[in-house]
Amino acid sequence: MTDREEEILQKIRENPMISQNELADMLNITRSSIAVHISNLMKKGYIKGKGYILKENPYICVIGGANIDIQGFPKEKLNPNDSNPGNLKISLGGVGRNIAENLVKLSQNTKLITVLGDDIYGKKILEHSLNISLDINDSLILKNKNTSTYLSILDETGDMYVAISAMDIFDELHIEFMHKKMKYINGADITVIDTNLPKKTIEYILKTGNSKFYLDTVSVSKAKKIKDLIGYFHTIKPNKLEAETLSEISINNESDLDRNAEYFFNKGVKEVFITLGKDGVYYNNKKEKGIFKIKEQKVVNATGAGDAFMAALIYSTINNFSIKEKLSFSLAASILTMQSSDTINPNFNFDNIRKIEKEL
Repeated sequence: MTDREEEILQKIRENPMISQNELADMLNITRSSIAVHISNLMKKGYIKGKGYILKENPYICVIGGANIDIQGFPKEKLNPNDSNPGNLKISLGGVGRNIAENLVKLSQNTKLITVLGDDIYGKKILEHSLNISLDINDSLILKNKNTSTYLSILDETGDMYVAISAMDIFDELHIEFMHKKMKYINGADITVIDTNLPKKTIEYILKTGNSKFYLDTVSVSKAKKIKDLIGYFHTIKPNKLEAETLSEISINNESDLDRNAEYFFNKGVKEVFITLGKDGVYYNNKKEKGIFKIKEQKVVNATGAGDAFMAALIYSTINNFSIKEKLSFSLAASILTMQSSDTINPNFNFDNIRKIEKEL
């Protein structure tokens, strides 16, 4: 928002019925200039429509995947190419949806834009979203389509061994549909995009939108979609392999991490977090950088830990944490998630994250 737009917005806050001529006289500019500024404020979402109805209740917009997770847990050491005794768990998932639910659990007003089939799984996601007060009203619901499904097999340590994703339905999130949702995207304080979306749709959102964009790369293969668009994101959180894919710079030491960050900064990124597995997380915002390491943690289920990290990162950004505070809080959120067999820990909340953070 420009200084002039902020000035106009403040006058409208003080008097929502003020006319454009009155604004022009107060600010000593032409009425036509006022009209242009108000049009821009409407496009950015700060004014909802005619009559100067201002945006209320700041919110976060998440655009990405919602699906059903089916997870297999072996009872003993996992043996490839064999039938393994174990347990199955079915739960709601999807990178975008997981991030959105975790944000709701952190008491953040959150809108999720995704695509669902009209099958039993899609209805389950809609019902659950309503129950937790996650706004999913602007998502696309398709008849005679199956909701995205993610099947994963974990090893005996709780880490993913292999997974299959049936997510063709995300190809239906066309530019034409997203065009109708831009006012909600532009009105958000932060917009998270995961790479389950088609590349052309991601490109349209980034080049048309005015929000502060955060990236969740999802996977190495899907990260390739945004390789040429990385500079449109304010904050990115790739893992080591995803960062190497985006920058084409191999990472073997901290110096290589610095080179990766510099590559992203030169493209336009403002904050970089590169997750390194058991070796911690690298962070850099041009002013501060380093590797935050933690002691080895007991893992029940690693699925969803990255989504919790992203949700906590957004929460801490909105609440003006320093970069080290963001990292500490976000790592604690991911650890809390890994302590549960569920993709989203039922006990995920601010107080429990803080408890874990004190132990880091």
